[in-house]
Amino acid sequence: MNPAQAASNLDRLMDQASQALVQTDYFAAEKLCVRALRQAHKAGDFERLARICLPLQEARRQRRMLALDAGLRVTLSALPNPKDLLPGLYLVQPPLIGLDARHLRESLFAAGTPALVLAREPMTRAGLWPVVAVGSGGLTDTLTVRVRVAPPPGVTPRETGITRDHAEEPPPAEWFIAAGEALGDAAIAQIPADLHPAWRVDDLVRALDAHPDHEKLHQRLADACRAAAVSAPPTGTRRRTVHDHPFSF
Repeated sequence: MNPAQAASNLDRLMDQASQALVQTDYFAAEKLCVRALRQAHKAGDFERLARICLPLQEARRQRRMLALDAGLRVTLSALPNPKDLLPGLYLVQPPLIGLDARHLRESLFAAGTPALVLAREPMTRAGLWPVVAVGSGGLTDTLTVRVRVAPPPGVTPRETGITRDHAEEPPPAEWFIAAGEALGDAAIAQIPADLHPAWRVDDLVRALDAHPDHEKLHQRLADACRAAAVSAPPTGTRRRTVHDHPFSF
């Protein structure tokens, strides 16, 4: 596909996404925007990629609001059939891991169920919960974002047990919102500010793939795209290994 055809295809996708937003079909809008984002990123079309960010952010915001408005809060230690799940907020905890949360989020999205899904790891000795998001990729290039946050009120530490604590009920909605914000902020903070804009776009696309429910990630990606659109291409080859990636274990 030549550049003109690729650009025309992107414009057509985004016209469809805009129509879906007007019709409040937020799942269709998000799906179309994600498809356009991947195509624009692959083509290096930074100008169009910047324009995709706002409708994608809006579709995800509306989906998240539907999940919050549902009022359901669930903590999962085993993965159920997503078709049996209702709209709401889901916390995945050990023995489940961040990758399980990603798979659950994708399954809920495929089923058209509005949901916000987060994953936590065992309580640390400092009494914090590591909250984690996992991107797509293979064994050597999977992006992992992690941040330690205070658990919700009522959680008590324990010396035994896989979670190292005990909670009587799922976290409140306010905790989900704050933890999700902290996770996205951590992803942004770990991307060097002096990185070439094109490489910053790469890192932000990967971070957004791992944690799609963070508005500032969309905004920072749009900013980086606009900067990349007016910058000379980076010189040389950027070294990238699992060992030197800022998000890796």
